[in-house]
Amino acid sequence: MKRTLVIVAHPHLASSNVNRCWINKLNQYNEQITLHDLYSHYPTFKIDPSFEQSLIENHQNLVLQFPIYWFNCPPLLKQWLDEVFTYGWAYGTDGNKLKNKKVGLAVSAGIKKSDYSKNGRYKLSLEEILKPFELTMNYVKADFQKIFAVYGANNEPNYQDKITLNDINQSADNYVDWMKKLGMLI
Repeated sequence: MKRTLVIVAHPHLASSNVNRCWINKLNQYNEQITLHDLYSHYPTFKIDPSFEQSLIENHQNLVLQFPIYWFNCPPLLKQWLDEVFTYGWAYGTDGNKLKNKKVGLAVSAGIKKSDYSKNGRYKLSLEEILKPFELTMNYVKADFQKIFAVYGANNEPNYQDKITLNDINQSADNYVDWMKKLGMLI
């Protein structure tokens, strides 16, 4: 059994500097981590729930890695949650497959961190915006972990608050450190 399953849900991964860098870094730990790219695996959005459930069952931990889309996750990840976290498997009388499994979010946000604050542009923190994920994981009795986030991951050429290549590389190291601190990597 591998330690951690990372579900990557980025609809435009080829153009994502941050998520591609994270994947390249995590590939160095392929004996402990399984990377599963939903958009390449399901280009027609026809998810195989049994296969996905088996993947999760064969790992100790789960990380959902995605860019923030309209203050939420990309659509295929939402569909994945709906079709994989089923009654009798994830919740309900016999649904306990996620019970006590560590689950974390690794997210990239296109805008700066100060915009995600009480006094910022959106008046809420990223943790508050992503609260439905925490509630979902609590509902299925998973062990929800603190969110790992990187801000300024905007690819627009004229975006002023874009993070640098050094920042992106550092974020990959920080991502690994976050996973190690949580016991998702050793």
